[in-house]
Order: sequence, then structure tokens, then C-alpha cells
Amino acid sequence: MIKVNKGKRFQQAVDAVEEFLKKAKGKDQASSHNSSEEKNRRNSSEERGKQSAGEEKRKAGLSEGKLKKTTGEGKKRASSVSSERGSKSPLKRALDQSPRKRGRPPKDEKDLTIPESSTVKSVMTGTVAGFKWPPGVSEPAVCYQAITKKLKVCEEETGSTSIQAADSTAINGSITPTDKKIGFLGLGLMGSGIVSNLLKMGHTVTVWNRTAEKCDLFIQEGARLGRTPAEVVSTCDITFACVSDPKAAKDLVLGPSGVLQGIRPGKCYVDMSTVDADTVTELAQVIVSRGGRFLEAPVSGNQQLSNDGMLVILAAGDRGLYEDCSSCFQAMGKTSFFLGEVGNAAKMMLIVNMVQGSFMATIAEGLTLAQVTGQSQQTLLDILNQGQLASIFLDQKCQNILQGNFKPDFYLKYIQKDLRLAIALGDSVNHPTPMAAAANEVYKRAKALDQSDNDMSAVYRAYIH
Repeated sequence: MIKVNKGKRFQQAVDAVEEFLKKAKGKDQASSHNSSEEKNRRNSSEERGKQSAGEEKRKAGLSEGKLKKTTGEGKKRASSVSSERGSKSPLKRALDQSPRKRGRPPKDEKDLTIPESSTVKSVMTGTVAGFKWPPGVSEPAVCYQAITKKLKVCEEETGSTSIQAADSTAINGSITPTDKKIGFLGLGLMGSGIVSNLLKMGHTVTVWNRTAEKCDLFIQEGARLGRTPAEVVSTCDITFACVSDPKAAKDLVLGPSGVLQGIRPGKCYVDMSTVDADTVTELAQVIVSRGGRFLEAPVSGNQQLSNDGMLVILAAGDRGLYEDCSSCFQAMGKTSFFLGEVGNAAKMMLIVNMVQGSFMATIAEGLTLAQVTGQSQQTLLDILNQGQLASIFLDQKCQNILQGNFKPDFYLKYIQKDLRLAIALGDSVNHPTPMAAAANEVYKRAKALDQSDNDMSAVYRAYIH
């Protein structure tokens, strides 16, 4: 994926533009200086000719000189002001005049534009003769033109695509909802936040949940109620599902009154559950065999990010369906990636959660080691927050442990499930996963201590019991 980077590389590009413009200006100043010296020589010759004039002419010349001096000083002051204004390059003046430079953020980061006629754009498009980008800064692709767009679709050489927004569109309400009827199956920690944001953004949503009482709140917010998964699929254009594990995902599709019974040509099914590649491939095959369209789209995040519409969506399968889901993905997430054929998103999601689960176990191990060696756990957190590991995830999970608050934001039983599936993925290609295997054992011990329905940070308790 190609992204417009406003960080280090952008600053390098700005510096390169400034250096180029300074050199060009230096050449103009040198030329101007040579012309000035020639003019001075002519003036000196003329002055020597004037020295032969009489006293009266010298007096008149003195008076005239005073007048010229007075006028010249005025012109000099005006020239100084003009020079001061002109000393800044067009890029520098544009940055100085920007809302961020004036001490307030732009109304919308995505509204940042490059004027059509500006020198800056000429350089960024490579149309200024003699300009070369500095080492390590690649020439921008046509993606820079999409800075002003709410939806940016850019492709890597690998074909990976991302639909992304600089901030949550569920918060700023800038999206146009699809006119397709949306169904949603599964109102757990993640599904509840997703449905809420779909409704806030104006989508027409029909919901179903195994425990029907969970639907009541969303009915009050404007959702419609589906009596069975089959009914939801048959009455909606695109149906999303987000359930706990491979067994639940299969039962939802293949079970009585399941998704498959509502599938007919043109119906679309998007599975957002975190499952293994074999499960999602099997589901794709049965959906497509009935003339349906299939997309897998597991999400990376937690309950809070789901509520905020800031999930990261990993999608694979039907490319056209992925694009049809763009307004939905914008409502529920900050970024989505298209990863190619069915199974790729499942694999990537398991790898992401393997890293996250292993990191969480390491955090818990470090905090307990600090405690038993007489070190302050709070001081350890403060040190970590000032270093390279600093992150929202680190801080929140450590705070959970220090406060003894393990209210679930991501269930411990689900991260253990993902570690188990990631280890199996490694085994399927004969790739060792010893770190994940060790972390998995710690989570299994935490489950034995009745921590399954607590937050993943409760893995800490496996070390203190």
C-alpha cells in the first residue's frame, strides 16, 4: 500500500524543495549583483566627468544629492520590507499561512490541498527542471492527489489495497452511506460497536443475535429485527457476521435457519470473525456454490476501538464486494486492507493477534518480576512509557493490572484461541512458533484459574497464583 506520509519523509521532501529554491534564488542574486557592479562603474565614470563643473553646479548637485538621499532611504526601507517578504519561498509562506502554523489544527487533515499553480506542486509532481528527490525519499505516486478525498484507494505492486481515512469517519460523520440494505449477525463486544456506528452513519441495518435481548437497544436506535440468520440474509443485500470462533462461524452458516438457507444469486456475505483459513475457505465455497458472493473481513482492535469506529479491517475474497462495503468499512474502522484471495485475511489476523497475545504475556511477566524483586511496578510502567515500547495498548493493559480491573475489552479466552490457531498455522507450514507456544501455555493456566471471561490482561494472574 502506498500512503501519503506527512512525517519524516514529508519533512525531508520539504527540506529538499527549500534547498532547490534557495539555489535558484542564489543564481538570480549573483546575476543581479553583477549587473549592479557594472552600473556602479558607469556611475563612477559619469561622476568623474561632473567634477569639472563649477561651484554653483556642485552646490546644486549637493542639494540634489540630499534630495536623492532622502528619497533613496525611503526606497531602501521599502526594498527591505519587500526583501523580507520575498526571502521566504512559496512553500515556506504557504506553511506559515496554514491553520496549523497559526496555532490551530486544520479542520480536517484530509482537506489539506496543494494549490494547482503552486511551485510546491510543480516540484512534487517532478515538473521543475533540475530538481531531484533526496536519498531515501521516493517520488510520490499519483496518490498525493487523493489527499483531499475522503476515500483513498492505492495499490502496491503486490496488489494489496487499502481504504483508509486519517481519522474516524464514524466520529466526523463525513461518509455517504450505501443505499444497500445491511444485515448484521452477532452483537458481542465487537459487533455491538460496529452496528452502532453503521446506524449512526445512516445505514439501513437489520440485526440478529443468538440472545435476542441484545437486539433491543439497536431496535431503539433504528435497526430492524431479523428472526433468523436466513431471514436477515434473504431480506438484505449485504450481511455481515461477527462471532466467537470457527465452530460458531460454521453453525451460523450451516445450521438450522442458517445463512446458507437465505443465500441466492447476488446475495453477499461478509464474515468478520477471527477464524482459521480452512474454516473461512469452506464457508466461501458453500456460499459461492449457491450463487452468493463472499468476503472475509476480520477486524483488529478491541471493544473501545469498535465503539469509536477505529477498527482495522483485513479483507480478502470478492474484490467487487470489498468495494461495495466501502461506506460500511469507513463507518466501523479507520483503515481497511484488501489482501487478495480467501484465507489471506484469516492468516494475517491470526499473526497479528499472535504478536499481541505474546506481548501481553510478556508485559504481565515483566510486572510480576518487578514485584518479586522489590521494584515498583508503576515505575516500570513509567519507564516503558518513555521508551520505544510506549503505546496505548501497553499503558491500558498495565493500568488494568495495577488497578486490578479486568473488565473485558478483549476476552482472554479469545486471545488464547487465536494463539492456538496461529500455532496450528505455523505447524501447517512447518514453521516454529516457540514464543507463541509459551504464551499460549500461560493463557491456558489463566483459563484454568477461571479468567476466561476477563480481559486478556488477566493473564497476569497466571503468574501470581
